[in-house]
Amino acid sequence: MIPSVIAIDGPAASGKSTVGRLVAQKLGFLLFDTGALYRAVTLAALQRGVPIEDEARISELARAIHIDLIPATRDDGRPYTVLVDGEDVTWAIRSEPVDAHVSTVSAYPGVREALKRQQRRIARQGRVVMAGRDIGTVVFPEAPLKVFLDASPEVRAKRRCEELRARGEDANYEEILAGVRHRDEIDSTRATAPLRIPDDAVVIDTDHLSIQQVVDEIARLARERHLVKQNA
Repeated sequence: MIPSVIAIDGPAASGKSTVGRLVAQKLGFLLFDTGALYRAVTLAALQRGVPIEDEARISELARAIHIDLIPATRDDGRPYTVLVDGEDVTWAIRSEPVDAHVSTVSAYPGVREALKRQQRRIARQGRVVMAGRDIGTVVFPEAPLKVFLDASPEVRAKRRCEELRARGEDANYEEILAGVRHRDEIDSTRATAPLRIPDDAVVIDTDHLSIQQVVDEIARLARERHLVKQNA
């Protein structure tokens, strides 16, 4: 029996985490943002002085550290709490240094394999919203609802700037835009699980849509596929 999984994929800064969190809240699903795992591995490498270009050591690190995603433990806007070996790194994994290197780390086959089993185990619990880059294509291709969120690089960079500034951090639009384009190039051309639209996914262009409009559309699709009750 295929569990009730909603797979939300899309490029960097397309709003997957925010939309996934709101969809999960609206439908009573568990949010599992798989990108947080890759960010956690990247942060651990930076903190421990493991060279980002050392694929073997990064992959070994991904197998060695213990990552947990649990319900939010603080009322500071976080959608969940991320722990690495028991340490709260929820906001640290959203820093610009992690932004700059996470696509390189997530392209390593050893890292992806180390994290895929945990992702599938959580998904098989059912009633899960999974957000990432390859959920509908690799991690859970049998998901009954696959959504691909898209937006122009300019819109995504603008949203990322606003997110950082809202947390009181400095944000340079041109630098962030260059980073978004660079991550798009890496994500779409990597040899292992490149970013692509699943054949049976519903594509939602969010350039001119509010977050609430996107959430409502995904909820409608979930009802259409009988994943939730009609009044959800």
